[in-house]
Formats: sequence, C-alpha cells, structure tokens
Amino acid sequence: MKNLTYTIFSIALLFSCGPRERISKEVFDKVNNSMEAKKLSEAQITQEAMIWGDSISTAAQQQFMSSLHKAVEENGFAGAIGFCNVKAAPIASELSEKYDVEIRRTSFRARNPANLPTADESPILDAYQYNVENSIENEPNIQKIEGGDILLYTKAIVISSEFCLACHGDVKNDIKAELLNKIDSLYPNDLARDFRVGNLRGMWSLKIPKKAVVNRL
Repeated sequence: MKNLTYTIFSIALLFSCGPRERISKEVFDKVNNSMEAKKLSEAQITQEAMIWGDSISTAAQQQFMSSLHKAVEENGFAGAIGFCNVKAAPIASELSEKYDVEIRRTSFRARNPANLPTADESPILDAYQYNVENSIENEPNIQKIEGGDILLYTKAIVISSEFCLACHGDVKNDIKAELLNKIDSLYPNDLARDFRVGNLRGMWSLKIPKKAVVNRL
C-alpha cells in the first residue's frame, strides 16, 4: 500500500493491467467479441460499471438501514444487534443473487471477522482512511481484479450520525453497559467500537463481472 497514491483514483491508473494479470481465454474471447461487436471502449465499460455499482450500493445501503431502523423501533438497540447478527448477511446474499453481483461490506474494524477485508480490498480501505484523515473527499472506485475478469467497485461508508454510535461509539459514553455485554457475547472479537461521527466505518465492496457490464451496454 506504501506505493499507492492516496488521492482520488484516476480511471486510467485503476484500469492499468499489471504484468502478472492473466485473463481466462474463454472470458477474454467472449468479452472482446462483445466489445468489438458493440464497438465498446474500456472507458465506456468503466463508466457503466460505475453507474451500476452506484445504483446497487445505494439500494443495498437503503435496504440495510431501513431494516436496521425498523429493528431499533421494534426492539431498541438490542434489536439492532440481533438484526446485524442474524439478518445482515442474508440481506447481502439476497441482493447479490438479485443483481448477480457479489455484494458485501468490509472494514478493518469489523464486528464480524467474516467482514474483514481481502487482499484486494485492503489497499482501497487504506486509501479511504487516508482521505478521511486528511479531509479529502472519498469517491467510489473501480479496479480490475482476477486478471481483468472482475471489476471491483467500492464505496466508502462513513459514520454519519450519532444513531450509529449507540452500537459503535465509545464504550464508556455511547454504548450502554447492557448492550455492550450483548455485543461481547455475540462478537467476542469485536473491533467495531470507539468510532466517532465522521470516522470511516468501512466500505461497500461489489465484485462485478466484466462480461455482465458489457451485456448491459
């Protein structure tokens, strides 16, 4: 990550192929044939992937927050912890199936260890964190992974209000003792605490097949 420029990523940089990238011949042929038939450029594919990623991540965020607020209204913040423990992963799976795109939330400070970042996601989270710490606006980002077959769309998630601090804030001042005990019982390795408004919570991470983007154009 040391040699990654911590600024808004340029599309030209993000889509440069490393010397060790290898694209499967079958996917390569299908995508290139489609691109040639439709006369598509890499820039057009990138733009469409960005638009689609924005749409999917926005829908996912709205569905997740709507369900979370409902859980709080019905059972208080203890209900929110129960919701996240039982329902958050199924919601992501349902949306992934709906859009045929792998969708997840990831963070260095995850409550669920399954949400810790992959090797592809870690440098992007590092860059988003740098931007937050230096008052640089975070923009959605796209990179090629898996030899170019997959476009990794990411969008930063920031703690936007004190509502989030009831479960993710300071353990002495924000999270009630009873709620903290429940968090500790469900998540013994919890890292998602001691946040403040404006902190980076993590990011949405979408693995979008390039061939699916080409088919949309």
